[in-house]
Amino acid sequence: MRTATAQPKDASRTRERLLVAARREFARVGFARTTVRAIATAADVSPNLITRYFGGKDGLFVAATEVHLTLDRLFDGPRDSLGRRMAEGIVDRWTTMEGEDPLLVLLRAAGERGEAAEALSTFLDQESLQPLRRQLLRYGMTDDEATARAQAVDIFVLGISARLRVLRDDLGDSEALKGWIAVTIQRLVDAP
Repeated sequence: MRTATAQPKDASRTRERLLVAARREFARVGFARTTVRAIATAADVSPNLITRYFGGKDGLFVAATEVHLTLDRLFDGPRDSLGRRMAEGIVDRWTTMEGEDPLLVLLRAAGERGEAAEALSTFLDQESLQPLRRQLLRYGMTDDEATARAQAVDIFVLGISARLRVLRDDLGDSEALKGWIAVTIQRLVDAP
C-alpha cells in the first residue's frame, strides 16, 4: 500500500488535487465503485482530507461535478451561424478540457444516482436549455417555438454527448464532427 507523500500544506492545492483525482475516478468506474481510498491515493493525500474538505464521498462528488457553461458567447451572433458557433464550442470543450470534464462525470453518474440525474437535469435546464431558448426568442420566435427548438437541440447535444463521451466512441476528425453537428443544430433551429 502506498502512503501519502509528505508535502507542504496548501489547502487550495490539496482540494484541487482531490477534485482532479475524484473526477478521474468517478468517470473511470462510476460513483458506486469509486472509493475514498482510491481518490486519496490518486491525489497522494490522506483519505481523512476528503472528509475534512468535502464532508465525505458525497460532498466530493457534488464538488467534482460542479460545472458552469458560458454559452452567451456562443449564442450571441446571427441566427444563420448559430449551429456553427455551438458546434465549435461543443467540440472544442470535448477536445481541450484538461482532466475529466465535470459535466461528463455527472452524465455518467446519472444512471446510477438519482441525485446525479436530478442535478444533470437542473444543470441542462439552467445552463443550456434556457439560455438557448432566450436567444431563439431574440431571433423573433414565439415562446412555444423557441422552447420546442431549444429542447430539440438540447436532446440532440445530450445524445451525441452520451454516444461519443459516455460510451467513449472515437471522436474521429474534429473538424468533420464540428461540421456535422453545426448542420444538424442549424436544421433544428431553422426547419419549418
